[in-house]
Amino acid sequence: MFGKRNDDPGASTHFRSERVSVVNGQFFFTTREGTLEGPFFSREEALNQIDRYLERLQTAQGLLRQSVSNV
Repeated sequence: MFGKRNDDPGASTHFRSERVSVVNGQFFFTTREGTLEGPFFSREEALNQIDRYLERLQTAQGLLRQSVSNV
């Protein structure tokens, strides 16, 4: 049963926020974990570093899964 109660909140709109921001002429990106990464000298460098950051996270998750399965 997946009914909606009268006091349930209505549907909401979710917005994607821009990951790259500029502070004092330097570029930073924010992560889902709530960290601010940077500074970088250009927007392109910040965007490239987002990809590198995600690669590092995936590698770390793989290593963690490996170590847990070996226990």
